[in-house]
Amino acid sequence: MIELVQDDITRIEADAIVNAANSSLLGGGGVDGAIHRAGGKAILEACRKIRARQGGCPTGEAVITTAGNLPAKFVIHTVGPVWHGGHNQEEALLRSAYTNSLQCAIENDVRSIAFPNISTGVYRFPKEKAAEIAIRSVREFLAARDDSLKVIFVCFDSENYRLYQRLLAPA
Repeated sequence: MIELVQDDITRIEADAIVNAANSSLLGGGGVDGAIHRAGGKAILEACRKIRARQGGCPTGEAVITTAGNLPAKFVIHTVGPVWHGGHNQEEALLRSAYTNSLQCAIENDVRSIAFPNISTGVYRFPKEKAAEIAIRSVREFLAARDDSLKVIFVCFDSENYRLYQRLLAPA
């Protein structure tokens, strides 16, 4: 099941929300900064432990932590690619960010997961192309499984919301 909302992801009640993180996992701007601020110190402490263990999170990969003070139970941190004109495997890496986040959710018995618009802010991934990849990746992942994972696309701005609304509409 796929749902679309326009909201602040830090207010979403789901088993897990996805953080569009950077590879350091130490917080940053945009969604990443908002999640770290709203979730509190517990998220940062969990991210520091992951860094100590594995040295961060490579682009396209995903790791899971507590959600701290957020209404979700977990935060799945994934690192989307920086857009360089589409010549550095950006599309495949963005697909991996979604797929690996979903796989991480399944491995941790998550029943509902909320995604922001990964890589479309300071990483400059074209919004429509990113939305197409997000929706296709999620649909393919869900089609290959028989468990009931609920996926919520959370668009902070109306431009992304309208894009997702159009792309999710029945043909």
